[in-house]
Amino acid sequence: MNAHSITMLGTGLIGDFYTNTLHGQRGRDRVRVVYSRSEARGKAFRERWGVPESTTDMAAAINHADTDVVVVGVPNFMHEEAVSMAARAGKAVLCTKPLGRSAEEARRMLETVEAAGVFGGYPEDLCYTPKTLKAIRSVGAGAIGEVTWVRSREAHPGPHSAWFWDGRLTGGGAIIDLGCHCIEIIRSFVGKGNRPLEVMCTTDTLVHPIDDEDNAIALIRFESGAIGQFEVSWTFRGGMDLRDEVAGTHGTIWLNHFLRTGFEMFAAGDGGGYVAEKAESAAGWLFPVGDEVSELGYVDMFSDMFDAMEAARPPRETFYDGYVVNAVMDAAFRSAAARSWEPVELFEWRGGSTARIAKTPETFEGQTVIKREVMPDGRQKLILKDPVSGDFSDRVVAAG
Repeated sequence: MNAHSITMLGTGLIGDFYTNTLHGQRGRDRVRVVYSRSEARGKAFRERWGVPESTTDMAAAINHADTDVVVVGVPNFMHEEAVSMAARAGKAVLCTKPLGRSAEEARRMLETVEAAGVFGGYPEDLCYTPKTLKAIRSVGAGAIGEVTWVRSREAHPGPHSAWFWDGRLTGGGAIIDLGCHCIEIIRSFVGKGNRPLEVMCTTDTLVHPIDDEDNAIALIRFESGAIGQFEVSWTFRGGMDLRDEVAGTHGTIWLNHFLRTGFEMFAAGDGGGYVAEKAESAAGWLFPVGDEVSELGYVDMFSDMFDAMEAARPPRETFYDGYVVNAVMDAAFRSAAARSWEPVELFEWRGGSTARIAKTPETFEGQTVIKREVMPDGRQKLILKDPVSGDFSDRVVAAG
């Protein structure tokens, strides 16, 4: 079993979450050197996590002789440069979300990694939460039939760092920050081979004095006919709202990842201490998260990345997945500007084709059964359609 020595780029919240997970999830992988744009932040990070070295020279961190994996946790505008350096160094590279600020930037990063022949992983943590992975397995096993609709919502009071609010550095507002999570969650449930065809999106800037959207809602139409719906906001008050809903021809799944986890607590007075990511208060009714790095998917995410690396297989989330997400977000921005459905433009589709959702209709005495329901007395009521006339009728029949 291999142990990996890691270059960590970035000392913000995501760097803390990543390093916390890496040092504990398999018990053998360690961050060897950390890069920060701030010498003081780098030193504090090094001391906090027991990292041997820190530097303000990104190239030196990436080319460090003792590391074999580069984890990119720096702001969006630095992703392409960092990925290019790692590829030239011949090192495996894991790049946080969103892969790029646009599909074109993400495509260049994808092509750089593939041309260099190095391992590329897209650490999209919310696709790896324990609830999500179990739900995806249930969907894959056919538990809810064919997926017809997926809703993914992420909303909170806004990002932690100043650079997040500057669309010139990020590529956008709430869509770039949160929509990337939602889109890939939706794709995980409708199927990665189910091509996203077009997007209808509306955006607005309702609260914050910024140039980019702080709220957005979008619909994504897939080749199968399934619809994905994402809702994102930087203006939601009360913490972080992470919810997913999946509807199928034979069932439904509801997931609540953060505000209703089964852990609720009331604290009088001033409170104190850290509750959970994006929590706005440490007093009143609180919704703590027991094991945050696990609940947010980091543990299973890094296990998959390193297991894939060692098995020479693609991880669940690849650079190509990150590129597709960027392409969907590009379509969302175009749609919001044009107020129309906009196509998802992909330079290459690698997912094959997906048949349209279809069912062989049930029949009863030559009529097509539209719906069955049980009456209070146990009898069954059928809604029927005459295939010749097209007329609909009710029929009550004996149970069974």
